Amino acid sequence: MNIAIVCGARPNFMKVAPIIRAIRNNKSYETINSRLIYTGKQDDPTLEDSLFNDLEIDRPDFYLDVDCENLNELTGQVMSKFEHYLQKYPTDVVIVVDDLASTMAIAIVTKKQGIKLAHIAAGTRSFDIAMPKEINRLVIDGLSDILFTAGISNNNIANKEGAELSKVYMVGNILIDNLRYYHNRLQRPKLLDRVGLKEKGYLVFTLNRKALIGDKPHLSLLIKAMINGMKGTAMPILAPLRSEAAMMVKEILAEIGSPSFFILIEPQSYLDFAYITANAYGLITDSGNVAEEATFNQVPCITVNSYTEHIETVKQGTNVLVGEDPELLSSSVSDMMSGKWKKATLPDRWDGRSAERILQILC
Repeated sequence: MNIAIVCGARPNFMKVAPIIRAIRNNKSYETINSRLIYTGKQDDPTLEDSLFNDLEIDRPDFYLDVDCENLNELTGQVMSKFEHYLQKYPTDVVIVVDDLASTMAIAIVTKKQGIKLAHIAAGTRSFDIAMPKEINRLVIDGLSDILFTAGISNNNIANKEGAELSKVYMVGNILIDNLRYYHNRLQRPKLLDRVGLKEKGYLVFTLNRKALIGDKPHLSLLIKAMINGMKGTAMPILAPLRSEAAMMVKEILAEIGSPSFFILIEPQSYLDFAYITANAYGLITDSGNVAEEATFNQVPCITVNSYTEHIETVKQGTNVLVGEDPELLSSSVSDMMSGKWKKATLPDRWDGRSAERILQILC
Protein backbone atom coordinates (compact mmCIF):
# COMPACT_ATOMS: atom_id res chain seq x y z
CA MET A 1 0.00 0.00 0.00
CA ASN A 2 1.35 3.40 -1.03
CA ILE A 3 0.25 6.13 1.38
CA ALA A 4 0.79 9.87 0.92
CA ILE A 5 0.68 11.72 4.26
CA VAL A 6 0.18 15.43 3.61
CA CYS A 7 0.87 18.31 6.01
CA GLY A 8 0.00 21.95 5.36
CA ALA A 9 1.47 23.61 8.47
CA ARG A 10 3.73 22.93 11.46
CA PRO A 11 1.00 21.63 13.84
CA ASN A 12 0.04 18.93 11.31
CA PHE A 13 3.38 17.17 11.82
CA MET A 14 2.56 16.49 15.48
CA LYS A 15 -0.58 14.64 14.38
CA VAL A 16 1.03 12.46 11.71
CA ALA A 17 4.26 11.64 13.58
CA PRO A 18 2.64 8.75 15.55
CA ILE A 19 1.50 7.18 12.25
CA ILE A 20 4.95 7.48 10.70
CA ARG A 21 6.60 5.98 13.80
CA ALA A 22 4.07 3.12 13.89
CA ILE A 23 4.70 2.25 10.24
CA ARG A 24 8.46 2.35 10.80
CA ASN A 25 8.55 0.40 14.08
CA ASN A 26 5.82 -2.24 13.62
CA LYS A 27 6.55 -5.24 11.40
CA SER A 28 2.82 -5.62 10.77
CA TYR A 29 3.04 -2.62 8.46
CA GLU A 30 6.07 -3.67 6.39
CA THR A 31 3.91 -3.68 3.26
CA ILE A 32 3.12 0.03 3.67
CA ASN A 33 5.21 2.50 1.71
CA SER A 34 4.57 5.98 3.10
CA ARG A 35 5.76 9.36 1.86
CA LEU A 36 5.51 12.57 3.89
CA ILE A 37 4.58 15.64 1.84
CA TYR A 38 4.62 19.29 2.88
CA THR A 39 2.61 21.77 0.86
CA GLY A 40 4.90 24.66 1.86
CA LYS A 41 8.51 25.53 1.13
CA GLN A 42 11.58 23.60 2.15
CA ASP A 43 13.08 26.63 3.90
CA ASP A 44 9.97 27.36 5.98
CA PRO A 45 11.41 28.84 9.22
CA THR A 46 8.72 27.16 11.35
CA LEU A 47 10.04 23.73 10.36
CA GLU A 48 13.23 23.76 12.39
CA ASP A 49 15.35 20.60 12.52
CA SER A 50 14.62 20.19 16.24
CA LEU A 51 10.93 19.61 15.44
CA PHE A 52 11.69 16.48 13.45
CA ASN A 53 14.36 15.35 15.89
CA ASP A 54 11.92 15.69 18.79
CA LEU A 55 9.16 13.87 16.91
CA GLU A 56 11.65 11.20 15.78
CA ILE A 57 10.63 11.41 12.14
CA ASP A 58 12.49 12.44 9.00
CA ARG A 59 11.90 15.72 7.23
CA PRO A 60 9.31 15.57 4.40
CA ASP A 61 10.11 13.42 1.38
CA PHE A 62 8.52 15.96 -0.94
CA TYR A 63 7.74 19.70 -0.87
CA LEU A 64 5.08 21.32 -3.06
CA ASP A 65 6.85 24.68 -2.45
CA VAL A 66 3.65 26.75 -2.28
CA ASP A 67 3.81 29.96 -0.27
CA CYS A 68 1.33 32.81 -0.74
CA GLU A 69 -1.01 34.91 1.41
CA ASN A 70 -4.12 34.75 -0.78
CA LEU A 71 -6.00 31.57 0.16
CA ASN A 72 -7.66 31.13 -3.23
CA GLU A 73 -4.33 31.44 -5.00
CA LEU A 74 -2.75 29.03 -2.52
CA THR A 75 -5.56 26.53 -3.10
CA GLY A 76 -5.04 26.65 -6.86
CA GLN A 77 -1.27 26.22 -6.64
CA VAL A 78 -1.52 23.30 -4.23
CA MET A 79 -4.09 21.58 -6.46
CA SER A 80 -1.90 21.94 -9.53
CA LYS A 81 1.31 20.76 -7.88
CA PHE A 82 -0.29 17.86 -6.02
CA GLU A 83 -1.90 16.66 -9.23
CA HIS A 84 1.57 16.46 -10.77
CA TYR A 85 2.77 14.56 -7.68
CA LEU A 86 0.00 11.94 -7.99
CA GLN A 87 0.74 11.51 -11.69
CA LYS A 88 4.37 10.77 -10.86
CA TYR A 89 4.05 8.66 -7.71
CA PRO A 90 1.59 5.72 -7.46
CA THR A 91 -0.69 6.36 -4.46
CA ASP A 92 -3.42 4.20 -2.93
CA VAL A 93 -4.41 6.38 0.02
CA VAL A 94 -3.95 10.06 0.85
CA ILE A 95 -4.08 11.07 4.52
CA VAL A 96 -4.87 14.71 5.34
CA VAL A 97 -5.02 16.49 8.69
CA ASP A 98 -7.20 19.27 10.11
CA ASP A 99 -8.82 22.06 8.08
CA LEU A 100 -6.40 24.28 6.17
CA ALA A 101 -7.00 25.66 2.68
CA SER A 102 -4.11 23.50 1.48
CA THR A 103 -5.77 20.46 3.07
CA MET A 104 -8.98 21.18 1.16
CA ALA A 105 -7.00 21.52 -2.06
CA ILE A 106 -5.32 18.15 -1.48
CA ALA A 107 -8.72 16.56 -0.79
CA ILE A 108 -10.25 17.85 -4.04
CA VAL A 109 -7.37 16.64 -6.20
CA THR A 110 -7.27 13.26 -4.46
CA LYS A 111 -10.92 12.54 -5.22
CA LYS A 112 -10.66 13.83 -8.80
CA GLN A 113 -7.90 11.28 -9.30
CA GLY A 114 -10.09 8.50 -7.86
CA ILE A 115 -7.81 7.86 -4.89
CA LYS A 116 -9.01 6.96 -1.40
CA LEU A 117 -9.00 9.93 1.00
CA ALA A 118 -8.68 9.65 4.80
CA HIS A 119 -9.17 12.65 7.09
CA ILE A 120 -7.65 12.83 10.57
CA ALA A 121 -9.47 15.12 13.04
CA ALA A 122 -12.71 14.93 11.05
CA GLY A 123 -16.07 16.16 12.30
CA THR A 124 -14.84 19.44 13.81
CA ARG A 125 -17.13 22.45 13.37
CA SER A 126 -17.50 26.03 14.56
CA PHE A 127 -20.96 26.29 12.90
CA ASP A 128 -19.90 29.71 11.60
CA ILE A 129 -20.04 29.55 7.80
CA ALA A 130 -18.35 32.98 7.63
CA MET A 131 -15.10 31.31 8.75
CA PRO A 132 -12.96 30.11 5.80
CA LYS A 133 -11.88 27.05 7.81
CA GLU A 134 -15.51 26.01 8.29
CA ILE A 135 -15.91 25.78 4.51
CA ASN A 136 -12.69 23.77 4.33
CA ARG A 137 -14.02 21.32 6.94
CA LEU A 138 -17.29 20.79 5.13
CA VAL A 139 -15.53 20.11 1.82
CA ILE A 140 -12.86 17.81 3.28
CA ASP A 141 -15.28 15.73 5.32
CA GLY A 142 -17.74 15.59 2.43
CA LEU A 143 -15.10 14.17 0.09
CA SER A 144 -13.40 11.78 2.53
CA ASP A 145 -13.81 8.03 2.19
CA ILE A 146 -12.72 7.52 5.79
CA LEU A 147 -13.27 10.00 8.62
CA PHE A 148 -11.10 9.53 11.71
CA THR A 149 -12.59 11.44 14.64
CA ALA A 150 -11.15 12.28 18.05
CA GLY A 151 -14.34 12.02 20.09
CA ILE A 152 -18.01 11.07 20.15
CA SER A 153 -19.09 14.71 19.57
CA ASN A 154 -17.13 14.72 16.29
CA ASN A 155 -18.77 11.43 15.32
CA ASN A 156 -22.19 12.93 15.95
CA ILE A 157 -21.43 15.95 13.76
CA ALA A 158 -20.19 13.80 10.88
CA ASN A 159 -23.21 11.49 11.09
CA LYS A 160 -25.73 14.34 11.30
CA GLU A 161 -24.25 15.83 8.14
CA GLY A 162 -24.87 12.64 6.22
CA ALA A 163 -21.64 10.66 6.51
CA GLU A 164 -22.28 6.93 6.39
CA LEU A 165 -21.71 5.15 9.69
CA SER A 166 -19.29 2.79 7.95
CA LYS A 167 -17.05 5.73 6.99
CA VAL A 168 -16.69 7.26 10.48
CA TYR A 169 -14.27 5.85 13.06
CA MET A 170 -13.66 7.30 16.52
CA VAL A 171 -9.95 6.58 16.91
CA GLY A 172 -9.24 9.07 19.70
CA ASN A 173 -7.04 12.14 19.82
CA ILE A 174 -3.83 11.35 17.93
CA LEU A 175 -2.08 14.34 19.50
CA ILE A 176 -2.13 12.44 22.79
CA ASP A 177 -0.10 9.62 21.21
CA ASN A 178 2.90 11.96 21.24
CA LEU A 179 2.34 13.10 24.82
CA ARG A 180 2.20 9.52 26.08
CA TYR A 181 5.17 8.53 23.92
CA TYR A 182 7.39 11.28 25.41
CA HIS A 183 5.84 11.56 28.87
CA ASN A 184 8.78 10.06 30.77
CA ARG A 185 11.42 11.59 28.51
CA LEU A 186 10.71 15.28 29.00
CA GLN A 187 13.53 17.21 30.65
CA ARG A 188 13.51 20.58 32.35
CA PRO A 189 14.57 23.16 29.73
CA LYS A 190 17.53 25.42 30.41
CA LEU A 191 15.23 28.37 29.77
CA LEU A 192 13.48 27.87 33.12
CA ASP A 193 16.82 28.05 34.90
CA ARG A 194 17.78 31.12 32.90
CA VAL A 195 14.68 33.04 33.96
CA GLY A 196 14.66 31.53 37.46
CA LEU A 197 11.28 29.77 37.42
CA LYS A 198 10.11 26.70 39.30
CA GLU A 199 7.51 24.16 38.22
CA LYS A 200 3.93 25.37 38.83
CA GLY A 201 5.33 28.83 39.45
CA TYR A 202 4.36 30.49 36.16
CA LEU A 203 1.61 30.89 33.57
CA VAL A 204 2.04 30.33 29.82
CA PHE A 205 0.45 32.59 27.21
CA THR A 206 0.38 31.63 23.51
CA LEU A 207 -1.07 33.56 20.58
CA ASN A 208 -1.45 32.34 16.99
CA ARG A 209 -4.79 33.41 15.51
CA LYS A 210 -4.30 36.07 12.82
CA ALA A 211 -7.66 37.68 13.64
CA LEU A 212 -6.44 38.46 17.16
CA ILE A 213 -2.93 39.46 16.19
CA GLY A 214 -4.24 41.84 13.50
CA ASP A 215 -6.64 43.69 15.83
CA LYS A 216 -4.28 45.64 18.09
CA PRO A 217 -6.92 47.67 20.00
CA HIS A 218 -8.87 44.56 20.99
CA LEU A 219 -5.74 42.50 21.70
CA SER A 220 -4.61 45.31 23.99
CA LEU A 221 -7.89 45.03 25.92
CA LEU A 222 -7.42 41.29 26.26
CA ILE A 223 -3.85 41.60 27.56
CA LYS A 224 -4.89 44.28 30.05
CA ALA A 225 -7.77 42.05 31.18
CA MET A 226 -5.40 39.12 31.63
CA ILE A 227 -3.05 41.22 33.76
CA ASN A 228 -5.92 42.71 35.79
CA GLY A 229 -7.27 39.23 36.47
CA MET A 230 -4.03 38.32 38.23
CA LYS A 231 -4.96 40.82 40.98
CA GLY A 232 -1.43 41.84 41.78
CA THR A 233 -0.05 38.33 42.25
CA ALA A 234 2.68 39.08 39.68
CA MET A 235 3.12 35.39 38.87
CA PRO A 236 5.44 35.30 35.84
CA ILE A 237 3.74 34.89 32.46
CA LEU A 238 5.90 33.12 29.89
CA ALA A 239 4.94 34.05 26.34
CA PRO A 240 6.74 32.01 23.63
CA LEU A 241 5.56 33.96 20.59
CA ARG A 242 6.54 33.99 16.92
CA SER A 243 7.30 37.01 14.69
CA GLU A 244 4.14 39.11 14.22
CA ALA A 245 2.56 38.02 17.50
CA ALA A 246 5.75 38.84 19.43
CA MET A 247 6.04 42.27 17.82
CA MET A 248 2.40 43.13 18.50
CA VAL A 249 2.46 42.01 22.14
CA LYS A 250 5.76 43.82 22.71
CA GLU A 251 4.22 47.06 21.42
CA ILE A 252 1.17 46.68 23.64
CA LEU A 253 3.24 45.90 26.74
CA ALA A 254 5.39 48.99 26.10
CA GLU A 255 2.24 51.13 25.90
CA ILE A 256 0.85 49.83 29.19
CA GLY A 257 4.12 50.02 31.11
CA SER A 258 5.92 46.73 30.38
CA PRO A 259 5.05 44.73 33.54
CA SER A 260 8.18 42.89 34.67
CA PHE A 261 6.34 39.61 35.25
CA PHE A 262 5.32 39.35 31.56
CA ILE A 263 8.26 37.56 29.95
CA LEU A 264 8.46 37.35 26.16
CA ILE A 265 10.64 34.42 25.13
CA GLU A 266 11.69 32.89 21.83
CA PRO A 267 9.63 30.00 20.40
CA GLN A 268 10.61 26.74 22.06
CA SER A 269 11.39 23.34 20.61
CA TYR A 270 8.56 20.81 20.66
CA LEU A 271 9.81 18.88 23.69
CA ASP A 272 10.82 21.98 25.67
CA PHE A 273 7.42 23.54 25.04
CA ALA A 274 5.75 20.28 26.09
CA TYR A 275 7.62 20.37 29.40
CA ILE A 276 6.94 24.06 30.01
CA THR A 277 3.19 23.72 29.42
CA ALA A 278 2.89 20.43 31.35
CA ASN A 279 4.47 22.05 34.40
CA ALA A 280 2.78 25.45 34.25
CA TYR A 281 0.37 26.68 36.92
CA GLY A 282 -2.05 27.53 34.13
CA LEU A 283 -2.34 28.26 30.41
CA ILE A 284 -3.95 31.10 28.45
CA THR A 285 -4.09 30.32 24.75
CA ASP A 286 -5.97 30.58 21.47
CA SER A 287 -4.69 27.18 20.34
CA GLY A 288 -6.85 24.06 20.32
CA ASN A 289 -3.76 21.83 20.44
CA VAL A 290 -2.46 23.54 23.58
CA ALA A 291 -5.88 23.17 25.23
CA GLU A 292 -5.94 19.45 24.40
CA GLU A 293 -2.48 18.96 25.89
CA ALA A 294 -3.58 20.90 28.98
CA THR A 295 -6.46 18.47 29.52
CA PHE A 296 -4.10 15.51 29.24
CA ASN A 297 -1.68 17.12 31.70
CA GLN A 298 -4.54 18.29 33.98
CA VAL A 299 -3.36 21.90 33.81
CA PRO A 300 -6.01 24.68 34.06
CA CYS A 301 -6.51 26.26 30.64
CA ILE A 302 -8.30 29.36 29.32
CA THR A 303 -8.97 29.42 25.59
CA VAL A 304 -9.45 32.84 23.98
CA ASN A 305 -11.93 31.61 21.41
CA SER A 306 -15.67 31.09 21.18
CA TYR A 307 -15.43 27.43 20.18
CA THR A 308 -13.14 24.43 20.33
CA GLU A 309 -12.67 21.62 17.85
CA HIS A 310 -12.83 19.14 20.72
CA ILE A 311 -15.60 20.04 23.15
CA GLU A 312 -14.45 17.18 25.40
CA THR A 313 -11.69 19.49 26.62
CA VAL A 314 -14.44 21.71 28.06
CA LYS A 315 -17.02 19.12 29.12
CA GLN A 316 -14.52 16.71 30.69
CA GLY A 317 -11.18 18.50 30.61
CA THR A 318 -9.49 21.52 32.14
CA ASN A 319 -10.41 23.94 29.34
CA VAL A 320 -12.69 27.00 29.65
CA LEU A 321 -13.82 29.08 26.66
CA VAL A 322 -13.95 32.87 27.13
CA GLY A 323 -14.41 33.93 23.51
CA GLU A 324 -12.78 37.31 22.96
CA ASP A 325 -14.51 38.90 25.95
CA PRO A 326 -12.07 40.90 28.15
CA GLU A 327 -14.33 40.76 31.22
CA LEU A 328 -14.79 37.01 30.98
CA LEU A 329 -11.06 36.55 30.43
CA SER A 330 -10.26 38.67 33.48
CA SER A 331 -12.66 36.79 35.75
CA SER A 332 -11.39 33.41 34.50
CA VAL A 333 -7.77 34.40 35.17
CA SER A 334 -8.87 35.53 38.64
CA ASP A 335 -10.47 32.12 39.25
CA MET A 336 -7.34 30.39 38.00
CA MET A 337 -5.09 32.40 40.31
CA SER A 338 -7.44 31.70 43.25
CA GLY A 339 -7.33 27.97 42.61
CA LYS A 340 -11.04 27.88 41.79
CA TRP A 341 -10.91 25.48 38.90
CA LYS A 342 -13.07 22.56 37.88
CA LYS A 343 -12.12 18.94 38.37
CA ALA A 344 -11.28 17.17 35.12
CA THR A 345 -11.10 13.68 33.64
CA LEU A 346 -9.51 12.29 30.49
CA PRO A 347 -11.82 11.85 27.49
CA ASP A 348 -12.40 8.42 25.99
CA ARG A 349 -9.60 6.91 23.88
CA TRP A 350 -6.93 9.40 24.90
CA ASP A 351 -4.80 6.34 25.48
CA GLY A 352 -1.96 6.82 23.00
CA ARG A 353 -3.20 4.17 20.55
CA SER A 354 -4.92 6.35 17.94
CA ALA A 355 -2.24 5.78 15.29
CA GLU A 356 -2.54 2.00 15.72
CA ARG A 357 -6.30 2.18 15.24
CA ILE A 358 -5.91 4.32 12.11
CA LEU A 359 -3.43 1.91 10.50
CA GLN A 360 -5.49 -1.15 11.39
CA ILE A 361 -8.51 0.41 9.71
CA LEU A 362 -6.55 1.43 6.60
CA CYS A 363 -5.09 -2.07 6.27
